[in-house]
Parts: sequence; structure tokens; C-alpha cells
Amino acid sequence: MKAIQLEQFGIEHLHLRDIPAPIPAGNEVLVRTTAVALEFHDLLVVENRIPFGIQLPHVPVSEGVGIVEEVGAQVTRWKKGDRVLIPFIGRWEAGRNTPYHDQWRTAFSRPGLLSEFTVQPENTLVRTPATLTDAEAAPLPVGGLTVWTILVEQAQIRAGQTILIQGSGGVSLFALQIAKLFGLKVIATTGSKEKEQKLKKLGADEVINYKEFPEWSKEVKRINGGIGVDVTLDVAGTDTIEQSILSVKQHGFVGLIGLMTGTRLSIDLIPLITNYVRLQAYSVGNAEELSDFVQAIEKNHFKPVIDSVYPLDQVQEAFHRFKSGKAFGKVVITF
Repeated sequence: MKAIQLEQFGIEHLHLRDIPAPIPAGNEVLVRTTAVALEFHDLLVVENRIPFGIQLPHVPVSEGVGIVEEVGAQVTRWKKGDRVLIPFIGRWEAGRNTPYHDQWRTAFSRPGLLSEFTVQPENTLVRTPATLTDAEAAPLPVGGLTVWTILVEQAQIRAGQTILIQGSGGVSLFALQIAKLFGLKVIATTGSKEKEQKLKKLGADEVINYKEFPEWSKEVKRINGGIGVDVTLDVAGTDTIEQSILSVKQHGFVGLIGLMTGTRLSIDLIPLITNYVRLQAYSVGNAEELSDFVQAIEKNHFKPVIDSVYPLDQVQEAFHRFKSGKAFGKVVITF
């Protein structure tokens, strides 16, 4: 089968190769990949920015969709031709994550999705929304699910609240769309005049240019009646965490889901303690939560924002587009 292999670290070392196709066991499903979406941790792996212990050669990319090609003898949930979302944590069916679940992480401990076929467990595959194309559905199992679970399950958002979303990457735009779905007021940040208008068109009620307001928490409070927001999702880590904490009101929720500017946090505990701020780190979710997300997508005609779509043989171009920071929404690769 055809696959993109990382033979040395670096985008320039992503090459199309022929490798043996996997064979499903009795309770497994052979899935033909149709589309994948790029996540920031995929770039970290490819460029070896964080030493995850990846063994080369490696098939990268952790998020995508496909079509059932073959099922094992014991499989009852799926049949050839079914459209499915491929799990990131393939053992995580429901409940809280555990070390046992974490032994299966797509594109880390298991092969990634930049290949024609992968083997997946029967119980954590989730049907692709009937209302979405494969390219539109590709960002759901990681980026979309992370935002859905942290906002709906952890922050427990509700109508009438205010959320601050940071930037215009795929994860932040999922947050904007899900927040509007639940009836929240949305304040967004961006460093681009062009993206300001795109964010408003997508539903942002207010947009702050962080280049004009480096201490954007003050502007958040000014335009929100002098108080902080109920919820924000910090996507950048080191450079933004202080402003994220200062942006939320008393008993506010700060979701830690990104590390684009670094993994080290240096924070003043006084605003946390005196304002009873909740910091919650989170990553993806389980198959049950992904099924809930699929139902919400179908009932509300929800469509993820796609920046660009590349064919498999332009994988390097796709990664460069993603790395550039110019994308508005998700970068997708199709087969």
C-alpha cells in the first residue's frame, strides 16, 4: 500500500513509499483512509520539536476518516463500505481515560493515518456524519472532539455565557462554532485584519487584535461590561496563559489544550486563588462523546471550517501551509 513515511525528522523528509498493508485480527477493522487533517502535535512529531520517542521510519498524522474495507471474523458493528471516524485513542470507549487506554495513540504508539489502510478496533470507530464530506469530517476525531468535550463535558457551557476564543486555527474555530451552537457570546482574538472580518462572518460578536492590544485581557473586560468571560481555551501555552487567566471572571474556566508557543508555564497564583479560577487540561475524548458530537453535527447542519485541501502527493505543501500560521481553519489531505 502507499504511505507517507517520515525517514528523517523534518517536513522535507516526508516521502511517498510502498509498504506492506496491515491485516485485521478477529475484532478489528481494516479501514481505507480517505482524508486526514493536520494537528499541531503532528508538526511537533515531524520536526521532532518534542522528543516523543518516535521510531523512524514513521507514518505520521493522527486525525482522519475512512471507509471500512474488510472486517475481522468477530466484528458485528461494521460492514464493508461504512464511513467511519478513526479514533486517536483506540481503546477509549467511554468514561475517563486511563494508562491502559493511552497505550494506543494513533501516530504515536501506533502507525499514523498517512497511509492507504490502517487497522482499527471495532468498538471505538464512530460513524461519519451523513451531512459531511470526508474532507469536512476529517478534523472531527481530534481537534473537534477535544473542543466538544472540554466545552460541553468539562466547562459545561450554557446559553448566555461569554467565551473568549484565541486565534483562527482549526481548534479555535471549532470553539467558536460550538459556542454559537449553545448560545454563547463570543469574543475572538487575532493578529490579522483580514481574519477579523472572517471571524465576524463566522459568528464572533467581538474581535480583538492582539497586536494592537498586547494585554488583551484588559480589552476583553472593557468590551464585556468590565468583567471577564466565563470560559476561554488557551491554545498557545507559554506566551498566552497569563492573559488567559486574567481574561476570565470569578469562577471562570480556562481550558488548556495547546502549546503552540511552548510548554512551560510561569503564572501568578494570586488571580487564580482570589478569583477561584479553574484550570483544566484536556485532550480529545472517548468514542461515546464523539458519537454525541456526530449527532449534534447532523441535527444542527454544523460544518467545520476548512482552509485548504491537498492531495497525498502534496503532503509537504500541506505541512508548510499549516506551519505558516496563515490558515483559517483546518488543513486537510485527501487520498
